[in-house]
Amino acid sequence: MDGIKVTVNGKVRDCSGTNPSTRLLDWLRNEGLTGSKEGCAEGECGACAILVARPDGPDRSRWTSVNACLPPALAFDGQEIITAEGLGNVSDACTPEDLHPVQREMADRGGSQCGYCTPGFICSMAAEYYRPERSPAQEDRETGTAVVGEEHATDHECGPNGFDLHALSGNLCRCTGYRPIRDAAYALDVPAESDPLLDRQNRPAPAPGHTRVSGEAEFIRPQSLDEVHAALQENPDVKLVAGATDLGVEVNLRHSRPPLVLAIDRLEELRGLAFGADSIEIGAALTLSEVERALDGRVPLLGHLFPQFASRLIRNAATFGGNLSTGSPIGDSAPVFLALDARVVLSSADGEREVPLSEYYTGYRQSVRKPHEMLRAIRIPLPLAESTAFYKIAKRRFDDISSVSVAIALQLSAGVVRSVRIGLGGVAATPIRALATEEALVGQPWTSDTVAAAAAVMAGEGTPIDDMRASSLYRSAMLRQALLKFHAENAEELEVAR
Repeated sequence: MDGIKVTVNGKVRDCSGTNPSTRLLDWLRNEGLTGSKEGCAEGECGACAILVARPDGPDRSRWTSVNACLPPALAFDGQEIITAEGLGNVSDACTPEDLHPVQREMADRGGSQCGYCTPGFICSMAAEYYRPERSPAQEDRETGTAVVGEEHATDHECGPNGFDLHALSGNLCRCTGYRPIRDAAYALDVPAESDPLLDRQNRPAPAPGHTRVSGEAEFIRPQSLDEVHAALQENPDVKLVAGATDLGVEVNLRHSRPPLVLAIDRLEELRGLAFGADSIEIGAALTLSEVERALDGRVPLLGHLFPQFASRLIRNAATFGGNLSTGSPIGDSAPVFLALDARVVLSSADGEREVPLSEYYTGYRQSVRKPHEMLRAIRIPLPLAESTAFYKIAKRRFDDISSVSVAIALQLSAGVVRSVRIGLGGVAATPIRALATEEALVGQPWTSDTVAAAAAVMAGEGTPIDDMRASSLYRSAMLRQALLKFHAENAEELEVAR
């Protein structure tokens, strides 16, 4: 299909003839926009970050930072992109007045040294700069001190200008150090009303095109779920892609070249979030950042998960549908949804069926999903458990793969464990429920002795292995410690609740 266009920095560029496996990063650099760099090729360093106009409701858009090293360029047919070059009026003769406020603060405060990572940092900072919810702290007139708003009251990593440092959790710097970068972030004011990029957010994001490219491989953006069902019925090996945070790694590091890719990230049938009387349904193609904003804390266990799931750059593209469908035993969301007793909705031309997530996985990266089926949504039953926690044990606090993950959802009644669900990751070939531990807790008083005995059982759950991330003994020890930590953190609160 000819006529594939991408708007970059306000200029429409022809993307026709691009190979389906060509990454957005490579296409941008071939276009002469070399600010975005490749550092890791798996979405962990942020050197390739760019901005894209994404929907923020039906009438507005939101500048969203994403990694350019992972998604195919064809996925941006008809879309609007801003790179570091496009933020300010940058030229050989530019003056400080030509710089974007983010660029100016990074320069003034020494936030760049070798400069390799700087364009990516600037794009992530710009996304946070334009975030509609960002609001500076208010000054107490009597004391003259800054009073942080309710949104940031429990977040010590949010600056007085409302800048959330989690926005930079996917950007790594190896020479400058992070203090001057943080200083630049916290020095940013609110955007001027005349700012054209701010004004752009007042209009809808571009609608997705009906992209269809054929050659050595095919890339198709279907217009309906029925079109996806038909493609799966005809070719069960079709690769469905939303954020490409998993497929991009396969393409980059394992040189995978799927013969047929279907981009499903903008299908409305996969992008709903509904609150029912007895469940919450999350569409499989909503990004984690979109789900986080829509839930607004109404599922506390997911609230524990979001800041620990990779980085903001990844969460702006990754989906729960994709994370669960890959079947990775160290995927972060599966233990949480297991603790929430979630069910997945599988869809095909034959109709839909619901499967408890606890019965979904059958082996390493294997599931009960049939070749012609796709995961359409996740359903969380209501009411939710009163006490929850998510513990991710990894070598870094953010932007890392877990060695062990534990999700707990507990309900007490008169000091006795009425129900408990514990999801585990990283200790078996699939994400699992800690069924023996749950059995040891249900019906027992929520006391130190009960928890200590159950923690000993928890240490024996699963079949942990020795690998580059952790030993089996360490993983078992972390299982035990997670339950003890949960009791220690919640003992006083739960005592009051009794």
